[in-house]
Amino acid sequence: MTRTATIFVIDDQESVRHSLGEMLGVFGFAVETFASADDFLATLEPGRIGVIVADVKMPGTDGIALVRELARRAIRLPVVLISGHADVAMAVAAIKAGADDFIEKPIDDTALVAAINRALARTFEEFAAQRAKESLAVRFGRLTPRQVEIFDLVVEGYTSHAIAAKLAISTRTVESYRAEIMDKMEAESVAVLVRQAIRLGRLAP
Repeated sequence: MTRTATIFVIDDQESVRHSLGEMLGVFGFAVETFASADDFLATLEPGRIGVIVADVKMPGTDGIALVRELARRAIRLPVVLISGHADVAMAVAAIKAGADDFIEKPIDDTALVAAINRALARTFEEFAAQRAKESLAVRFGRLTPRQVEIFDLVVEGYTSHAIAAKLAISTRTVESYRAEIMDKMEAESVAVLVRQAIRLGRLAP
């Protein structure tokens, strides 16, 4: 994970940026540092993968405002906020805004790395799930209108005989369509087909 992701350290204090950059580099992370959230947002390229480690209190856009701005732009980069002035209200506000974690200064290296790894794990799981969903949608898009009709009936629990009667076609024809559907959807059983229908939003869970 750490080889394909970047940790973006944002803090207005140069000493903090330097120490965090060095520490994270020792752990094998690729690190980029920024003196302000505004600098980071101005240079952020779409599609970057990683985790933001940002101070809560900074001139200009602060850490919580950064989290909200990322959400407004639909940028999916997890944020771990750090602060030397932490309190319960600030922590709650940070999590409500969408921050992944909140760590007080002085920063415990182990706690920060653990928070980053958790955030990265969730990020890669989300990317994998999104890719799987897109792949499923592509397979479903290859079905003909008749196959889609039978797909929907199969996942709703209709038997081949019931589908044949409903569509006024032979049971053998239905079985042929079912086999083609299973092949195109790469589903080894009706149970898998039902789960696919739920993920496609064609069947309520």
